[in-house]
Amino acid sequence: MIDAQRFPLLSAIALPADLRQLTEDQLPQLVDELRGYLIESVGKSGGHFAAGLGVVELTVALHWLFDTPHDRLVWDVGHQCYPHKILTGRRDLIHTVKQKDGIAPFPKRDESDYDAFGVGHSSTSISAALGMAVAAAHQGDLRQVVAVIGDGAMTAGMAYEALNHAGGMQPEPNVLVVLNDNRMSISENVGGMTKMFGRMTASRTLNAMREGGKRLLGDKRNAAARFVRRWEEHWKGMFVPSTLFEEMGFHYTGPIDGHDLPALVAALKTLKSMRGPQLLHIITTKGKGFELAEEDQIGWHAVGPFDPTTGVVTKPAAKKPTYTDVFSDWLCDMASTDARLLAITPAMREGSGLVRFSKEYPQRYFDVAIAEQHAVTLAAGMACEGAKPVVAIYSTFLQRAYDQLIHDVALQNLDVLFAIDRAGIVGPDGATHAGSFDLSFLRCIPNMIVMAPSDEAECRRMLTTGFLHAGPAAVRYPRGSGTGVAAGESLAPFPIGKAEMRRAGYGIALLAFGALLPAAEAAAKELNATVVNMRFVQPLDREVILELARTHQAFVTLEDNAIAGGAGSAVLELLATEGLAMPTLVLGLPDRYLEHASREQLLMEVGLDAAGVVRQIRARFPTLALASSA
Repeated sequence: MIDAQRFPLLSAIALPADLRQLTEDQLPQLVDELRGYLIESVGKSGGHFAAGLGVVELTVALHWLFDTPHDRLVWDVGHQCYPHKILTGRRDLIHTVKQKDGIAPFPKRDESDYDAFGVGHSSTSISAALGMAVAAAHQGDLRQVVAVIGDGAMTAGMAYEALNHAGGMQPEPNVLVVLNDNRMSISENVGGMTKMFGRMTASRTLNAMREGGKRLLGDKRNAAARFVRRWEEHWKGMFVPSTLFEEMGFHYTGPIDGHDLPALVAALKTLKSMRGPQLLHIITTKGKGFELAEEDQIGWHAVGPFDPTTGVVTKPAAKKPTYTDVFSDWLCDMASTDARLLAITPAMREGSGLVRFSKEYPQRYFDVAIAEQHAVTLAAGMACEGAKPVVAIYSTFLQRAYDQLIHDVALQNLDVLFAIDRAGIVGPDGATHAGSFDLSFLRCIPNMIVMAPSDEAECRRMLTTGFLHAGPAAVRYPRGSGTGVAAGESLAPFPIGKAEMRRAGYGIALLAFGALLPAAEAAAKELNATVVNMRFVQPLDREVILELARTHQAFVTLEDNAIAGGAGSAVLELLATEGLAMPTLVLGLPDRYLEHASREQLLMEVGLDAAGVVRQIRARFPTLALASSA
């Protein structure tokens, strides 16, 4: 429970209605208490940290001025929402964030009425807020809708699609977009839009001239005033590109200091009373109020538990190299042998393991910002000219570029390698970040080679296999470390479509795809069953499967992917095509979204740990299982 003596105002706020009982003079104290409580809470639990510190003033101002939840508040990306959760009835649960049965790390509609829109991916807020505003107007509801976008989300095309639509609508929608400009996503923001925002920030004098000019010009309906105004806007647009938003149909205000609470409240008060599309541009500091986070905004984006006084992060026990580490080393090693290799990431340099490559090969490294569609088609264009592009991307983010994957890469059979991180069960980040569907949506695409490594050494060799293959290929691997097998230095490929026999047994054959091979081997040892490391989801090793069907009585397929349409489905399709009625148990992720918890907890929950695999096999094939283990 919160300490009422240390946090007297915050402890009295159960919901935003309580916050709105405070006077404006009390808000600075509440801001200080909220920031202090956030530091203390995340220090205990770990979680997303720096982004939330940067929006404390904004969160307080929005909930104080707007009648939430009737007025809709839509957060983009969502990792800056901890202050929002603290003020909206989840204060005493914030220490459970990301934990099993705890609160979600992102806004979640079924968790709270104050979470107007569920989110975990970027650049959705303006579209969602516009939809809410249109629906409210259609129903005659005067509720107000606010979208908070930032942390790199304005680098994605979807945000501009929404701005373009909203700004051209008639009648004009009543929607307020708050651009939280901190020049960061997880890494530093990149691209032309970031440079433009930087010029805007540096041009406070010209912004003042611009606003003063509007007042002096008077009634914009006057013909002369319209001419002078247009000349004035375009002249200053060379220095202050705020005209971009105004030309798109938004009334632009800013930039203002997002940590200057009186100025922020005053601006929001004014905008609250205005009709039509509005955009407020605020400048904030990611990690505000915690010196270490301000100085290292990337390192403190998300952290484990730490001491709020010293900033010392609790060090976990020494860990084995992760699959991301394996990819990072492979990428640099392969680049040293093949000058055609170019690496692309959609704003995930740290998460996807490209830090080392970006330093060693800066001219061959391309961070395209949060623009997954562009990343894939950029790779397609590179491949057209003889380059060998490698797209490093999270499984859940590749979903956002599915049309480009099919239309721009696979249809043209272009030579692009997809290194797909965070595949399968991800864990604490929850359903928005779970890579549960990639085997299903990849294996149905013609020309695509799909591989799933069972350990670190296989991952390295599969990356080489995909890179050397003349056509599109994908290697999907899980978050975290593998079995501890040394990845080595080999750049030798695998023969495409060939499985590996790992254990000879009787009765039941376990066909394991990827990271579930250890669970399959442990179960097979108890049941005296056969185990095959399938390695390839597409193409399948047809010869091995047909031979096993001749010599065994049942199959069990295992995959860290949705059962629907996944690797097990591919095996069933092959058997059906061959006219074989082979009893088959397909084990994988169930037909539902999994909540946040550790990877180990979730595997146990869905019966994909070794004990769960044995239990399900015995339930499905009791006679065979008993005979095999006898």
